[in-house]
Amino acid sequence: MDSKKKNLMLMVPMLHQGGFERVCIKTARLMQEFYNVHILIFSSKDINYDVTGLDVIDIDVPSQKGLLNKVLNVLKRVRKTKKIKRELGIDISYSFGSSANYVNALSGVGDKVLTGLRCQTDMENESQVKLFCKKSDQVLSCSKEIVRQLKSDFNYDRSTYIYNPLDVEDIQNKAAETPEDFPFVGDDIKVISCSARNDYIKGIWHLVKAFSLAQVKHPEARLIVMGAGNWDKYKELAKALGVKDKVAFLGLKKNPFPYVGASDLYVCSSNHEGFPNAVLEAMALNKPVISADCKTGPREILLSEEEYEDLIGRQPDGSSIKEPIRGEYGILVPDMDENENFDPEYITEGERILSAEIVRILDDEKSLKEYSEKSRKRALCYTPGAYKESIHDILKRYE
Repeated sequence: MDSKKKNLMLMVPMLHQGGFERVCIKTARLMQEFYNVHILIFSSKDINYDVTGLDVIDIDVPSQKGLLNKVLNVLKRVRKTKKIKRELGIDISYSFGSSANYVNALSGVGDKVLTGLRCQTDMENESQVKLFCKKSDQVLSCSKEIVRQLKSDFNYDRSTYIYNPLDVEDIQNKAAETPEDFPFVGDDIKVISCSARNDYIKGIWHLVKAFSLAQVKHPEARLIVMGAGNWDKYKELAKALGVKDKVAFLGLKKNPFPYVGASDLYVCSSNHEGFPNAVLEAMALNKPVISADCKTGPREILLSEEEYEDLIGRQPDGSSIKEPIRGEYGILVPDMDENENFDPEYITEGERILSAEIVRILDDEKSLKEYSEKSRKRALCYTPGAYKESIHDILKRYE
């Protein structure tokens, strides 16, 4: 350790997969220039990120089921974290995700505590949000919408947003690899891609149903979904909808970018997001994007500043749009519900709207090309350099 530098702890439950885990790793690498950086995790199971050259501390208290076990887990994590904070002389602690926020907020030993509220699900537990606001020196978010909610719903004004970093060059380099098991081949096909774990918040059943409608008009369309989880129910749904041979669930890919790069269109069907990295990564690969207007994130990416402010002016409560918007950088469709439904006969209005927008853009080669160009332009707004400067400016306030 460099005795001249302050000690920064970044806290995240695991380094398995997901957006905020990736941001945590990127933050660590960018801040090593200014701080002695330590990453504290609760379990080292299935680390899926390159941690070479980083100080990763595993306190080995993995998740448990059951309310009592969860409470005991938090207490055990807090005790171990306090000990490590004291031993390392931590000056600033910044946590990613609610479970890490609990531990960070309750383990203060004189360090400055920054908690991260990064998704709409983080905002749904009122007592949890109040705890983080009370115990944190500052709450950070990756979305303007969460900052707005903290002010309007909790009268909390020690919050700011900072958009996730996006290394366009690195993503493009990784996409240059050849995907050996790409499931669909042919010059005439159009591939729709989506990167999402099997979780209700990702709304993949909506996407499968919308795709089944769209491929009636565009039988050349194909759908690939990448992400961890058991996809058996989704495969059964695809079979029942008659699109089994046109949909592929590829599981978790350590490098998903060649698969996204080989597609023609990216669709995000989530009903909850923070600031969807996967959408920006697809845009870095010049992919046109259609996204559900879930509570936070997509509208800030796909709309221009003027379009976003106009929408908030018309809908100050932050509610979802009712009709599709062809924004400056991508297409927004109304948010779809979070209640899983695998009945192939049950098609919602939201799924029909998503399907219609897929058909509309596949019908229009000019729009595909224009949104491809705009995607790359938008992706370049989120460079690691800009993130590095912003996060360092925030951390410097607590040195």
